Amino acid sequence: MRYVLFGHTGLRVSELCLGAMTFGPQWGWGADHDESRRMFDAFVEAGGNFIDTANHYTAGTSEQYVGEFMRPERHRYVLATKYTLNPRPEDPNAGGNHRKSLVQALEGSLRRLGTDYIDLYWVHAWDFVTPVDELMRALDDIVRAGKVLYVGVSDAPAWAIARANTMAELKGWSAFAGIQIQYSLVERTPERDLLPMAAALDLAVTAWSPLGGGTLTGKYRRDQARPEGTRFSTGTWGERFLTERNLEIAEELVAVAKEAGRSPSQMALAWLRARKQNAVIPILGTRTIEQLRDNLGCLDFEPDPAHLDRLDRISAISLGFPHDFLHTPSIHQMVHGTATVLNHRS
Repeated sequence: MRYVLFGHTGLRVSELCLGAMTFGPQWGWGADHDESRRMFDAFVEAGGNFIDTANHYTAGTSEQYVGEFMRPERHRYVLATKYTLNPRPEDPNAGGNHRKSLVQALEGSLRRLGTDYIDLYWVHAWDFVTPVDELMRALDDIVRAGKVLYVGVSDAPAWAIARANTMAELKGWSAFAGIQIQYSLVERTPERDLLPMAAALDLAVTAWSPLGGGTLTGKYRRDQARPEGTRFSTGTWGERFLTERNLEIAEELVAVAKEAGRSPSQMALAWLRARKQNAVIPILGTRTIEQLRDNLGCLDFEPDPAHLDRLDRISAISLGFPHDFLHTPSIHQMVHGTATVLNHRS
């Protein structure tokens, strides 16, 4: 395991992050205490130091497990948790991005985790109603109080993040150091705005659901019924991921992985880690120690560029307006004339 700087900070985090959303059986498909412990230990043994959870995950059990597992060497780990999601739906102030939600969520997380500070505190989702100055000032206050070291934002539009960081920099407040996004072979839309923004603002990029909710594990095929006992075996959640397009991508992934002598999961994670514009940190959200060990195998090889090209082509998306429009040769010539302009920022 190697380590990378987290965005524009000096914080060193492992090149893979262990996601603890699966820690706890409360949601019906997570790992029990002992299996969660085995996954945590295996990740640490591989050199991982970056652990991601949230106050909402498995009704607080995830934070309790993580706090227990890291307690003997708390200083060793980069602990990330989140706030925003509402644990008490009948209380309108129990969720959202505002200061009251932040303060009560942070105190609850610190208690469950059994620690007096959080290394990285994420805004879990943009709520579209909290004034951006209230949010950024409240985050800066908890950093200045020593309860949080760095802040980041998950599941938010690029314009909102850029505006928030610009305000924070002008005011001398703590700015977002990283973003957390859904990004994988079957979800490449962050390439339109979020990833270019992150590169321009020097923000770390962490990717949740890097295996497309399980779509990219090789378990699902267009000509087969969904396997029993999987996340998508019942209910409608799978309809979001198991589309005709996504299953076609998964089949090509299986073929490429077989040629490389790797599992589909390892190849999907290797593709993600090989993205050129941004250094992407995949968040591994496994339910068993076997799945985690397989995922860690993505560190053991360098994928063939020809394989990466095949995966790029099968999963490519249109960037849409204005990106496709501005990159057409005729528009480029109208802007720059006949001169060749070298862009050292991209």
